[in-house]
Amino acid sequence: MNNRTMHYVQHKRQKPRPGPVPPNRRYKKHRSPIKILITIILLSMALLVFLVGLIYAGGYRYIKVEVPAGGTVKFVGRTEDGEPLKGRIIYSNGLTGTYDRSQGTVVYSNGDVYTGSLKNLMKNGKGKIVYANGASYEGDFYNDAITGEGTFIFENGDTYTGGFLDGKKHGQGTYTWNDGSVYIGGFEEDKKSGQGIFQWVDGSSYEGEYKNDLKEGTGIYRFANGDVYEGQFVADQRSGQGVYIWSNGEKYEGEFSANMLNGTGTYYWTSGRTYSGFFENGVIVRVTEEEKS
Repeated sequence: MNNRTMHYVQHKRQKPRPGPVPPNRRYKKHRSPIKILITIILLSMALLVFLVGLIYAGGYRYIKVEVPAGGTVKFVGRTEDGEPLKGRIIYSNGLTGTYDRSQGTVVYSNGDVYTGSLKNLMKNGKGKIVYANGASYEGDFYNDAITGEGTFIFENGDTYTGGFLDGKKHGQGTYTWNDGSVYIGGFEEDKKSGQGIFQWVDGSSYEGEYKNDLKEGTGIYRFANGDVYEGQFVADQRSGQGVYIWSNGEKYEGEFSANMLNGTGTYYWTSGRTYSGFFENGVIVRVTEEEKS
């Protein structure tokens, strides 16, 4: 075998050298957008539950109460043993307030300030409220309404002390005007009603019956000049049967209408003279001989 043949055989028997091994290809898995969204939602819910638990553990609560008169009252803030401690009160009429039990106050969004007790998020029991216009009330409250006994000072200086019902004067009470005039007696629906005594600063006075804020029924009116009327009143006027005594001693007994002598009656002069007959608008009606026939 010659050299060429040997070279050929050797060349044929040679195995090819192994080349570099290509790296393994790694395929990235693409996640579904729906799965990503679900994951985000679950994480958000978990975070929300954690935050709610944290808030709850800190004593923060949301409370909603139905008001008997209508509407709702809501509270958002810290509580202690289920009772509001400090937070925000929201009323269905749009009014809001900041409550602080340590101070015993509610500062309202309209400028009013209440100091006193709360029950079911409403003013109940004894308390005082100072209004933004300068008026104030101190006394009893029931379900957020001024009800019971108390004193109301109006912005013009008038004062009322007595009974209240749903924010209106009701029952027995005393109303004092800023000029010094005083009424002592009954009230109903914010108006003088029933028996009462009214004293004016000029010295005149009335004692008798009232209805719808007006003199109605029987009573005695004493004028500042000394005149006295005792009898019936209708719609704040002397009307019906009555007796009028002038300060000079003269007297009239009979019918009245529109504050004047109207109808039949008897007039007494201090001289002893009397006249019984018909009166019209405070004047004696003289009957002529022609009219008699």
